Amino acid sequence: MSPAPPGPADRPAPLPDPLPAYLTHLRVERRLAARSLALYAQALARLAQGVAQHGLSLDRLGPATARRLMAQAHAQGLGPRSLALMLASWRGLYRWWCRGGAPGAPRANPIEGLRPPRAPQPLPKALGVDDAVRLAEAPGAHPHPAAQARDRALVELLYGAGLRVAELVGLDLHAHPGAAGWLDLEEACVQVLGKGSRRRSAPLGAAALQALREWLDHRASLAAPQETALFVGQRGRRLSADQVRQRVRAQGRQAGLDVPVHPHMLRHSYASHLLQSSGDLRGVQELLGHASIRSTQVYTRLDFQHLAQVYDQAHPRAHRRTPAGPAPADPQGPAAASSPAGPLTGPDTPKA
Repeated sequence: MSPAPPGPADRPAPLPDPLPAYLTHLRVERRLAARSLALYAQALARLAQGVAQHGLSLDRLGPATARRLMAQAHAQGLGPRSLALMLASWRGLYRWWCRGGAPGAPRANPIEGLRPPRAPQPLPKALGVDDAVRLAEAPGAHPHPAAQARDRALVELLYGAGLRVAELVGLDLHAHPGAAGWLDLEEACVQVLGKGSRRRSAPLGAAALQALREWLDHRASLAAPQETALFVGQRGRRLSADQVRQRVRAQGRQAGLDVPVHPHMLRHSYASHLLQSSGDLRGVQELLGHASIRSTQVYTRLDFQHLAQVYDQAHPRAHRRTPAGPAPADPQGPAAASSPAGPLTGPDTPKA
């Protein structure tokens, strides 16, 4: 027996005006990605629900009630980053509304003075160079030869070109009018569509090109007819982001790595290793497709952490010495102890 269609109580309540118009503005004019648009819609639905619970309308919301709504969201488990995104969506709504985006705007933005709790800034998790190379050179974890070649090419592109997982799954085999990104073997690069609909060209090294050519030799045995995606699954269709995460995690286990590996860890590793080798922060920013240099500067902290670990392990002055106890009596007497070379001179000690 087929399940009954969802009733009115099961459907989400429609958003009140002007929220649908603002979401259309974000999608059409601001060209937000689908994932960002879904997060904004979720935050705006929370705002509409909270305002209704206080017996208000959106145009009558004041700073005190807005602060109370933020505190309630925090008490319900939203962390600093989620609260920051929520407030950004609310603030953007009222800025757009107050500038004439829709009729009936309030006189002032009630969200303008609100700030979320300060979020901790953990360092990005990156693999060491040896572990990254071991992962890239590991045999495929999948039993099918074609899938093995595909998984090795996935890892090489994520680590060798620093792609985001959404950029990777958006790649097509060839350029065409509707392509979000594509492979260009002649120019040894991939053209990708990144955050904010910004296009960039990501260069490919020799190892990535070799892995891609091996995958292309097998691709026809998996791809469905007329499928344009560069990477396909067992059913011949474009791989999803979740499938890529599963394959990368399996490759990490196959390589014997101690940490669970995910696609963005390989992007972090790409950036960190490039910065350690070149020191060119602006160049790494361009390769990663960051709109702001501040997004790239986090890798300078990671690089400093790496250098600090090397210092701690290698420098003779890095470790605090234990307090010295009473000096033992010298068997050769006070004359030997008073000699500068006395305690250090022995059969294996070279003389100055």
